[in-house]
Amino acid sequence: MTKPKLLSGLRDVAAQYDTILCDVWGVIHNGRSAFDEACDALTAFRGSGKPVILITNAPVPKRQVISYFEPLGVPAVCFDDCVSSGDATRAELSRRKHEKIWRMGIDSGWERDQFLYQGLGLNFVEPDQAETMLCVGLEDQEKDHPEDYRSALRDGARRGIPMICANPDIKVRIGDKLVWCAGALAQIYEEEGGQVIYPGKPHDAIYRLAIAKAEALRGDAPEKVLCIGDSPATDMVGAAAQGFDSLYVGTGLAEHGDNFAGELEALLDSYGTRANWAMPALKW
Repeated sequence: MTKPKLLSGLRDVAAQYDTILCDVWGVIHNGRSAFDEACDALTAFRGSGKPVILITNAPVPKRQVISYFEPLGVPAVCFDDCVSSGDATRAELSRRKHEKIWRMGIDSGWERDQFLYQGLGLNFVEPDQAETMLCVGLEDQEKDHPEDYRSALRDGARRGIPMICANPDIKVRIGDKLVWCAGALAQIYEEEGGQVIYPGKPHDAIYRLAIAKAEALRGDAPEKVLCIGDSPATDMVGAAAQGFDSLYVGTGLAEHGDNFAGELEALLDSYGTRANWAMPALKW
């Protein structure tokens, strides 16, 4: 595949695009604090009158995603709107109100689950009564391992229960640590023969939401979209599937290791994907 071109800053290619779809966690913050230069870059792009839509696999509605920004130091001026895997998951859940649902990964410490399904009037039941599984994540992101859940997941897969995966990410960086996400459980579920429904990246539903937001802001459909992200598996694969250009940044998962330029091509090849551009960290 074509090796991505290294950029000195977003300004090198900004004029080529009329819309940016930008990942959140790992690109503009790390769960502890904002990446100031990344936020400044998005602000500068918006300065030319072109929209920035944040697109994140966070398993909460966008209002919760945005509510975390001020404490982290992410300024409101760096984006126009936001769509989340939580938004796309709620749309899927709203079509399943008649079903009996098994929740996996209730994490009250993060206070996230209630927002994901709040107001939908869903019927939550014990696993042995369920028709559908809602997978939000691990019970304890820092202490549990996805393999701890294989037995329960195998039982669900054998019963033919579809899983709605609220966050397709395998891992996310929180500060200087990588923690497991719902996508790791979904991966096991598929290994056990289960069906997984993915509302988030790299799948279509969340991109449809994001492009609809951009079109509403622009007054017409965007023609040249740039997707920015730190994950080959979700951000780069998703952009390629949609036919969008992509910019890979190394501030999040950092799967490339210490040698950013030297290891990047092999990393993308290992996921069977590509990136048009690359930067160690997003800046203008």
